[in-house]
Amino acid sequence: MSDAGQIVAAVPHAALLVADNDRILAANARSAALFGEGLAGRHLITVIRQPSVLDAIEGTRSSHLAQETRYLTNDGQQDVTYRVSCAHLDLAGLAGVLVVFEDVTHLEQAGQMRRDFVANVSHELRTPLTALLGFIETLQGPARDDAAARKRFLGIMAREADRMNRLVRDLLSLSHVEAQERMRPDDQVDLAEIVRATRRSLAHLAEKNAVSFDEELPGVPVMVPGDADQLRQVLTNLIENAIKYGGHGCRVGLRLDGPAEGLGLRGPAVRLTVSDSGPGIDPLHIPRLTERFYRVDSHRSREMGGTGLGLAIVKHIVNRHRGRLRIESAPGEGSRFSVILPVSG
Repeated sequence: MSDAGQIVAAVPHAALLVADNDRILAANARSAALFGEGLAGRHLITVIRQPSVLDAIEGTRSSHLAQETRYLTNDGQQDVTYRVSCAHLDLAGLAGVLVVFEDVTHLEQAGQMRRDFVANVSHELRTPLTALLGFIETLQGPARDDAAARKRFLGIMAREADRMNRLVRDLLSLSHVEAQERMRPDDQVDLAEIVRATRRSLAHLAEKNAVSFDEELPGVPVMVPGDADQLRQVLTNLIENAIKYGGHGCRVGLRLDGPAEGLGLRGPAVRLTVSDSGPGIDPLHIPRLTERFYRVDSHRSREMGGTGLGLAIVKHIVNRHRGRLRIESAPGEGSRFSVILPVSG
């Protein structure tokens, strides 16, 4: 192998060495996977046609200064972004521009997720904030001496402020859970008692919606390694959703099975299922239900006081416990959310 070939082969990313006449002197195996075989000897323009990359190579050749740009392509499944680094090379008569293509698609996707997240948070906060500012202006002006309007507007303002408070609370909770996701909890907790305690804490909400519970819980403790507060939050989010979206007068089922083998995890596990007899969910939506701010019905969710973060929080907590979340639903058949947790660390 030539000196040029050895240099390029040592680069851990796709790399080309381009001579001053724009011929490719050498290419490594990763670049062959990106641009095809038989690259050595070909003219650069027959391999790369994106002007930004060609300009960066020409700029490095003329100035001998390193330059960076982006190379955009598609692998047949998704858009792929490469960070292109150009550096002048002149060793023992071997002169040219070393062009390295580093796949940064994951960084671009993470950046887009952050931008989408900020945009969603801004929207979710701006909507109630706009309403609050509007009512404040009205109370300072036309409704200043109208007692009935004041009472009605203050009630709406209280609901909008509560909506913002729930959103901030869930954002903080999600941030806390994500920060702990790699740290598996090892305290032994009684999952059956957590289910009962959570159901009792939501009795008022269930009564308000004329919802009745069907419980199938063992009469003995069911011990699992876990964080009691976080598991309580999982139960609260799932049961609240079942009550709110199941509809007035629906039935909510709480069932705890196991410990047993064959529940989808290695070794013995328990399965906690929260189900409802509501209208159900189109299977089209199920893969996205745990995404932040994803809603099947945005208007109804906001009316119910949802922040769009509840199931995202559930997913991260279940992941921290090395468990699995399964969602089953169909229109007219209700919904069933199952949390499967290992019984040993």
